[in-house]
Amino acid sequence: MRTLNGKVALIAGGAGGIGQAVAHRLGHAGMATIVLDRDHHGAHAVAETLRSSGIDALASDCDITDDSQCRRAIDTAIADRGRIDVLIHSAGLTQISPFRDTELSVYRRVMEVNFFGVVNLTKAALPHLVQSHGQVIALSSIAGFAPLWGRTGYCASKYALHGFLETLRGELHEDDVAVTLICPSFVATGFAEQGLDGDGNQRSTQRSTTGRMLKPRDVADAIYRATLRRQRLVILSTTGRMSYALSRFAPRLYERMMLRRIRDE
Repeated sequence: MRTLNGKVALIAGGAGGIGQAVAHRLGHAGMATIVLDRDHHGAHAVAETLRSSGIDALASDCDITDDSQCRRAIDTAIADRGRIDVLIHSAGLTQISPFRDTELSVYRRVMEVNFFGVVNLTKAALPHLVQSHGQVIALSSIAGFAPLWGRTGYCASKYALHGFLETLRGELHEDDVAVTLICPSFVATGFAEQGLDGDGNQRSTQRSTTGRMLKPRDVADAIYRATLRRQRLVILSTTGRMSYALSRFAPRLYERMMLRRIRDE
């Protein structure tokens, strides 16, 4: 365990439900927070709310799919706060449609946000994280280790995310930079309802869920603990842990249960 007081956290997707909750949780633990989001008004509104509660907070505009914007955002953060101790990736995009009905352009859009966005921002921040012996934390999903019907693009992006970050962890071992993957099940945000259908349009239908619906603050609390303990992998909820175990040790059973639960959505 270690103190977070006086450290700096940069939160990509900080204007969203989970990102905003994380900014509040880490800010109240004594960290300075940099709220990074392509939503200018949302990012600045979150930062203003944080400052009004006594938290040292800044807002920064950035589309993480643009590596030049990522470099500029990191340069700005270093100029303003002098360091980055924790880089948190909470921006994301989902897709819900069968592969046969999904345009290839949808896969590229999902991968640009969920995978290359993480690569872009981590690349820009890495020298500073090495200097601070910091930590990279990425919000993943059950979809990072278990298949989900109708989410081939989303699952592919999360599997790629796990492969990238788990390999990076080994490369950064001697630099004492921790890498953490956070895998919630279903969280009560508008994330799935803002996902893409097979044509790349925003979905308006409700998703199927299994088990207790987590709240953003549940995920934020888990990220706070993972930051203190520099954990490697955090799987949230009974549903998540069961999915992890079944997908590895009883994959046929997992597949039958998964299809029965969500295929009709």
